[in-house]
Amino acid sequence: MAELYPPIEPFEHGMLAVGDGHSIYWEVCGNPDGLPAVVLHGGPGSGCTPWHRRLFDPSIYRIVLFDQRNCGRSLPHASDPSVDLETNTTAQLLGDIEALREQLGIERWLVLGGSWGSVLGLAYAEAHPERVSALVLWGVATGTDAEVRLLTRGIGPLFPEAWARFRDGVPASERDGDLARAYARLLEDADPAVRERAARDWCAWEDASVPGAASNPRYEDPAFRMAFARIVTHYWSRGHFLEEGQVLRAASRLAGVPGVIVQGRLDLGNLVGTPWLLHEAWPGSELVMVDEAGHSGSASGIASALVEATDRFGRGG
Repeated sequence: MAELYPPIEPFEHGMLAVGDGHSIYWEVCGNPDGLPAVVLHGGPGSGCTPWHRRLFDPSIYRIVLFDQRNCGRSLPHASDPSVDLETNTTAQLLGDIEALREQLGIERWLVLGGSWGSVLGLAYAEAHPERVSALVLWGVATGTDAEVRLLTRGIGPLFPEAWARFRDGVPASERDGDLARAYARLLEDADPAVRERAARDWCAWEDASVPGAASNPRYEDPAFRMAFARIVTHYWSRGHFLEEGQVLRAASRLAGVPGVIVQGRLDLGNLVGTPWLLHEAWPGSELVMVDEAGHSGSASGIASALVEATDRFGRGG
């Protein structure tokens, strides 16, 4: 099994003004003259982490990481209740990726993304296939309503106590409706106590609904917790700002873009068939199923498969 590469630090970083009052944090590490690669983090709203750097051979790759709008080190930060998220949409994130590529003078790059990052990576590659040398994805999603319903309600019977607490965190009149939308409203409430409880309840469900994964320590940070919950519910309650089924319908545009889909066999997102539907719709894609792994990219089998994929593309394979 391939192992993560040793920890590294960026040799370059900065803030890029992308319009609408936003500045996104970016960093570059690895080989300054290497093959360009960009990491699209999950969430939405998780921010990039040092772990992402370790998925690439630093002697081969010029590794670009950035924090998407309103999260991580990007500004303004969604933990501030006065920050309006209306200028944080999928189309605007796609524009940010292109602005960063142009800022760094990159012609084409490998795109790596997990969970929400896989949705964003697919949407980016479908919009700009000429800019993508390869795609490496894990914990795949395509931004559909079915995926959101599954994760907010459909898997509830698997975690009955945790789901009951999650459901009961919203007013009784909204418990049979769109839970992401209900939480999004609570997270914009004028009362800070209401907002804080909603953020805690949302993140507690996120933790409980990923079997086999350790509790996410970042949920203990009030600023991270609030920003993450606000951004996730902002996207999930609005269909990820995508037309329903758009990503799968447009997957034929990826013909000629080599790619690897790494999926844990125990990932609960599999219950709506996303990895197989994507593999069938994406000509030339490779689907790697990892036994005894779920959604988390840090699971040893998934991380190993991701490193094997980036190694292969780094060798031109």
